[in-house]
Amino acid sequence: MKPIIKRLTTSIQIIGLTLLLLACPFSAGAQSWDELSDRQQRILRPFESGWADLTPERQARLLRGAERWQNMTPEQRRKMKQRLKRWQQLSPQQKQAIRERFRKFQQLTPEQKARVRKAFERFRNLPAEDRKKYRDRWKQLTPAQRKRWLQHFRDKRNQDS
Repeated sequence: MKPIIKRLTTSIQIIGLTLLLLACPFSAGAQSWDELSDRQQRILRPFESGWADLTPERQARLLRGAERWQNMTPEQRRKMKQRLKRWQQLSPQQKQAIRERFRKFQQLTPEQKARVRKAFERFRNLPAEDRKKYRDRWKQLTPAQRKRWLQHFRDKRNQDS
């Protein structure tokens, strides 16, 4: 494998592990690098030099992420690498907007989250040309028009409930 490809692959894996672990709850108890299994050390090698400086919570999230990575199928890993590549290509402002939307989503009630997921699934199951049409139409709306549309949609949904 060419050195540049190897470095890129390692970088993608590091970012993948990091993203996988952001939402994981933590467990107490720091581990030294030498206490990790050979498999854990192999997966987490990019973190070896700073392992002792990581908080126990961060170590635990990394360990859980490494386990998840190890249990992924090659197809799941391929898809994760694609997502990570797209994430790397985002501007800092785009990343911040995504984090903010995620934070807001986390604050929703379980019922609200279920409605969002259901709507997302319906949208995702539309034919590609319909999804593009809806995206293009949304982009053409002014912020005020978007706000009115969302309010109308909420009002309609509440009437149907």
